[in-house]
Amino acid sequence: MATGNGTLKLALAGDTMLGRKVAEAIRARGPGSLFAPEVLAAAHEADLFVLNLECCISERGEPWPDPFKPFFFRAPPAALEVLGLLGVDCVTLANNHALDFGEEALLDTVELLRTAGIATVGAGANLDAARAPAMLEAGGYRLGVVAATDHPADFAAAPERPGVALASLQAGVPEWLAERVRRLAPQVDAVLVTPHWGPNMSPGPLRYVRAASLELLAAGATLVAGHSAHVFQGVEGRMLYDLGDFVDDYAVDPQLRNDLGLLFLVTLGKDGPERLEAVPLRLDYCYTRLASGEDAEWIRRRFRSACAELGTAVEEENGRLAVSLGASS
Repeated sequence: MATGNGTLKLALAGDTMLGRKVAEAIRARGPGSLFAPEVLAAAHEADLFVLNLECCISERGEPWPDPFKPFFFRAPPAALEVLGLLGVDCVTLANNHALDFGEEALLDTVELLRTAGIATVGAGANLDAARAPAMLEAGGYRLGVVAATDHPADFAAAPERPGVALASLQAGVPEWLAERVRRLAPQVDAVLVTPHWGPNMSPGPLRYVRAASLELLAAGATLVAGHSAHVFQGVEGRMLYDLGDFVDDYAVDPQLRNDLGLLFLVTLGKDGPERLEAVPLRLDYCYTRLASGEDAEWIRRRFRSACAELGTAVEEENGRLAVSLGASS
């Protein structure tokens, strides 16, 4: 592992959907209307912020020609201001909505984000671009980011076709993905692997997700932080199986409560992750604020239970949930 200066505080958020009714809210109320000031303040505690952008950003394109695809998410260019207000440094586009409006909208997304100074990972103009890592730096600390998705197969990039970095993880981590991590690890202080994996509304990690996480750590990942389930899952060592949702207009499951989420703040040292803080969130319709009262208590119970099932202890400090990761975890 390379030697950086001190530590890095990394913010991580899950599925961030800025299309459909959220896009209408951006147009009607402005980019500053989606997050409460307290959420922005928590995000700004971090040196770097990485999230899953679950939409394209474009004014072009047509819906992907799949008669069985139910949802298509496209955000206007003003969505870039939302990411700017949050202080986002990098987004992963390796997910099942990156090509909702086709290849030209995906290419617009990459270019608009690049122009805004936001790195992208997990999708691109061709296979090499889709699989390429992102390199971030803050305070002399270098973070490499690798992203992939295990669905859908028809979004996969090819040598001369735009698309996402597809990795069929059910049978194990493919060699190209493990090799990307192995090659990146000596060049940086930490490697974040952020996969989009598993089915929606799954309260805990599937067996193949846990197995793939261990393979990624063995290849040299410092931290694995996944998304796709729309609900947060537990933490096991250096594995954050699902970050849940961050902002959206989705219908709410009354049992799994996908309207309650977490913003994760991870402290990374020279020898790996040291500590995790999780900030409880309430996802109202197209608006995210800090959770309070019964909502916050539900989040605390759910996160403690999910982590306990994985052998992880959770403490509470100043309204946040804390996990000691430890360099050897």
